[in-house]
Amino acid sequence: MSQVIVVKIGSSSLTSEEGGLNRDRVAFFASELAALHAEGHQLLLVTSGAVAAGFRRIGYPVRPKQTREKQAAAAVGQALLMQSYQEAFARHGIVVAQLLLTRADFSNRERIRNASETIEELLRHRILPIINENDTVATHELKFGDNDTLSALVANLVRASRLFILTDTDGLYTADPRKDPEAYRIDRVEQISGRILEIAGGAGSSVGTGGMRSKIEAARIAMRGGVSAFVGRAVEPGDLKLAFEGAGKGTYFDTHRHNLPMKKQWLAFHSMPQGRIVVDAGAERALAEGGKSLLPAGVCGVEGDFHHGDVVEVLNLQRETIGRGVVNYDAWQIQAVAGLNTDEVRRRIDVGRIEVIHRDEWITL
Repeated sequence: MSQVIVVKIGSSSLTSEEGGLNRDRVAFFASELAALHAEGHQLLLVTSGAVAAGFRRIGYPVRPKQTREKQAAAAVGQALLMQSYQEAFARHGIVVAQLLLTRADFSNRERIRNASETIEELLRHRILPIINENDTVATHELKFGDNDTLSALVANLVRASRLFILTDTDGLYTADPRKDPEAYRIDRVEQISGRILEIAGGAGSSVGTGGMRSKIEAARIAMRGGVSAFVGRAVEPGDLKLAFEGAGKGTYFDTHRHNLPMKKQWLAFHSMPQGRIVVDAGAERALAEGGKSLLPAGVCGVEGDFHHGDVVEVLNLQRETIGRGVVNYDAWQIQAVAGLNTDEVRRRIDVGRIEVIHRDEWITL
């Protein structure tokens, strides 16, 4: 049965430690993806490597750290990266397309819908979209931080069946196997707990930007959207197909959730909250467990200057985030009626809907 599959490849898998594209590795990964493409699956590739591919061509002796230098390296490297992919996939009769995205694209509902429709049309024509962050224009505040997160967001966007995050380590271990001889690989994870995040570790290689922690965070985003994930290695011919068949060199992150509707995805992963609402224990239960809307009676406090139609975060009394929703009040209106019953709210202010957040405009996190 044909599936929609997202594959993410990191910088360290595509380049040498000193920088510059390793074209043999690009050709290898193209061959791995081509094998699944030949079976009828719809593939999307999320790639890193633009900065790593370009900084040597500019003349930087090491990977740059200043923003303008990294953006310049990405501008050079992205062209080299796409040229290499185009040549490698052409050997298998596969046409590729380039999409460059930023966090702002995902936070704007119209722009991300346009991106989704473009991807859908490309897949319909059996074209392989190659997606990267638009490093040349992304500001620090709007960057994904690494393409692991981008791959999970893309997987949710296209309602993928599976996400494969390929890296230079063969999955998640209980400890650093280079330092602890008793460390062992965790083959399957069904829930990403605080302990899993704790053992995920920190830094990545000198060429890439993401470590195991970022890959686990990406797997959590994918799972929350109903997409199963795999984090591991593909170093020998057939490794990606083995991973697809459940026998890969890595860790599988299984989920029993269903894909979220586009509106809920946007609320959960892409929207940018403009303020916060604090609710009491009863409202917390109604929102998180009862599938109810938030009424003014359950509101305890308001933070920020937001307006009707904005997205806000909702916190419980312990200051923990419960979820997000589209608010039907301005901030000053909620402050005026917080804790009041419906009849008293209607006497005091004029609002189109009595619900502060309607359940159809809500996502529990």
